[in-house]
Amino acid sequence: MTSFTNCPKTEIAILVAYYVYKPVFGFSPLSVSTDTEELCEPRDILCSNGLNDTTVLLKQLKHAEDRARLAEAAFARAQDDLQKMRQFAQDFVMNADVGSSSSSNTIADLHEDEDGVYFSSYGHYGIHEEMLKDKVRTESYRDFIYQNPHIFKDKVVLDVGCGTGILSMFAAKAGAKKVIGVDQSEIIYQAMDIIRLNKLENTITLIKGRIEEVDLPLEKVDVIISEWMGYFLLFESMLDSVIYAKDKYLAEGGSVYPDVCTISLVAVGDMNKHREKLLFWEDVYGFDMSCMKKAVIPEAVVEVLDPSTLISETSIIKRIDCNTASTPDLEFSSEFILTIRTSTKCTAIAGYFDIFFEKDCHNKVLFSTGPLCTKTHWKQTVFLLEEPIPVEAGEALRGKITVRKNRKDPRSLVITLLVKDVKQTYSLQ
Repeated sequence: MTSFTNCPKTEIAILVAYYVYKPVFGFSPLSVSTDTEELCEPRDILCSNGLNDTTVLLKQLKHAEDRARLAEAAFARAQDDLQKMRQFAQDFVMNADVGSSSSSNTIADLHEDEDGVYFSSYGHYGIHEEMLKDKVRTESYRDFIYQNPHIFKDKVVLDVGCGTGILSMFAAKAGAKKVIGVDQSEIIYQAMDIIRLNKLENTITLIKGRIEEVDLPLEKVDVIISEWMGYFLLFESMLDSVIYAKDKYLAEGGSVYPDVCTISLVAVGDMNKHREKLLFWEDVYGFDMSCMKKAVIPEAVVEVLDPSTLISETSIIKRIDCNTASTPDLEFSSEFILTIRTSTKCTAIAGYFDIFFEKDCHNKVLFSTGPLCTKTHWKQTVFLLEEPIPVEAGEALRGKITVRKNRKDPRSLVITLLVKDVKQTYSLQ
């Protein structure tokens, strides 16, 4: 048995693609030029029956045209086989089993220079303004903290990714003895000014740095709060940092909030959007740009869905308990069933998440980023299907989804959907 343990994955993929596709398609990378050259090679046609030169030339021309057509067909087949090889190689590299992902794919293993772009994006006030103005998000955290002061009274609280310090200030107002806020982005300097403006500097301490690298002034904390959620819940992989903080700093009997999160899927039937996103490329000011579809389809789209385009019941594909979760739990595969409500065509599968504050709460709080609820800055994440799938009312649309980190950028996600035997891989980055 051949071992590829010392080969780069892309080289392995090409080797595998070669040996898989050669018997299937009758294609060898070495055979294309040879076959094409043979087809295009000049042929001498001798005049042995007394026909004039014009007839001979016409025969030669027809013969050349026939061979040109054959060469063109062979070249087209070779191109098609090459594309299949490329797709196979891409799938081999991108769609390896989740279980093969190593712990080196976690955020804790990133160096500061590798993570600079992520943190710099949070250094500008604009993104914080957007989040603070998201009332569903901010008021849910506020209500959870203010309506459950017993969780914070005289406790030590850690705010992971504190940003402008809003959660730290909520916790301080709820009676926390000490609040430690940690953030690597430049916004923390404005947060320090904000804390002083609100005369909370005796309660709140802010530390600049990654939670994986800083030294906290206390060994243990009683409560960890964080607003870590990204698109499709897991984009940006900030939950990795919360889990790291939990494992290192949370005292026995302590709690992480929010404590429960779920990801759900729903089927979408929106032919207008499908035409807008895909058929548009077939006629762009009179030019055929349909090849662009292959670039458009693999990108997950973050947008607010029209509730009238939902054609199924929802299905929960993942539940995360933040008090017990480990980083390997954040890469997963799940089968799902979407019960169709109306006979139509399914053009996309969409995902969203729900957040719960429940553990030890006298007043439980939850919020949803679903398309039937008040919109949030997270919107919904849409996975467009290349070909719409006809569905009937009452049908159980079955599928499987795999979610994992991008090997080259663990803050991005690679999501593979299998619906009615049609498989498509998407990126969220």
